[in-house]
Amino acid sequence: MKMPPIRRSGWALGLALLLPLVAWAQAQTPPAVCRQLVASGNPQYPPYLWRSAENEDRLVGANADMLVWLSKELGLPIEARYVGPWGRVQEETRAGRIDLIAGAFLTMARTEYMDYFYPALRETRSVVLVRDGTRLDYRRWSDLAALQGVTVIGNSFGEDFDRYARDKLNISQVASLEQALQMLQRSRVDYLVYEDSPAAAYQARLNIDGIKPLQVAVASEPLYLTLSHRSACNTPEMRGRIARAMYRLARLGLMNGWVDKSIQLWKRVGP
Repeated sequence: MKMPPIRRSGWALGLALLLPLVAWAQAQTPPAVCRQLVASGNPQYPPYLWRSAENEDRLVGANADMLVWLSKELGLPIEARYVGPWGRVQEETRAGRIDLIAGAFLTMARTEYMDYFYPALRETRSVVLVRDGTRLDYRRWSDLAALQGVTVIGNSFGEDFDRYARDKLNISQVASLEQALQMLQRSRVDYLVYEDSPAAAYQARLNIDGIKPLQVAVASEPLYLTLSHRSACNTPEMRGRIARAMYRLARLGLMNGWVDKSIQLWKRVGP
């Protein structure tokens, strides 16, 4: 028995003819040209990054010096821009409005929206800070379980500690390191978790006495340069160029000099 022919409506036939043309047109569209990179980072992070006293929309510090060097290596302008506190920086990067983060710890959540470049910029050490006279024999994370802690919004101290703190510890988060230090100084919390060098720099600048880091570190974590997945500059070619530059940076050992210089700059001018 002969089957009747299948009749297509005019719109269905037109759509069938149009789809291949649309796909062909999209394939012919050239990729966006990367002419500039916008970078940011934690703006309360001396000696690595802080806001310039001369231009508060600009970031300065050791990581900003690294970006100047990277700009020359890539042959592209890189702007170290202040966009808000650390939590806002991560939101802007997730949305693709910031291309690079100059200094981020590795977490699985962050890998969902940005690529990490190896080797790391620098190894960092995160510690527990307490008031002088506090009797806390800290040896392991569980020693903090009965106490009230504080840290800065959006900060990470490594995947393992972040998970443990979320499940087992009572740590509140505030907008700035200055606020966290003042809470500790005024006995509103028992301890502060932060990196030792930035915390010491802020204590000196704010004339906050009576706070000390405990010897045993919470974590030692590498600090990375990252690139947003939604950046118009995130192409295989650009990722390769940045990766090669990071290996060259590590071989030359330039970060130590930039950090030393930035510590002296911070002491003179501050944020």
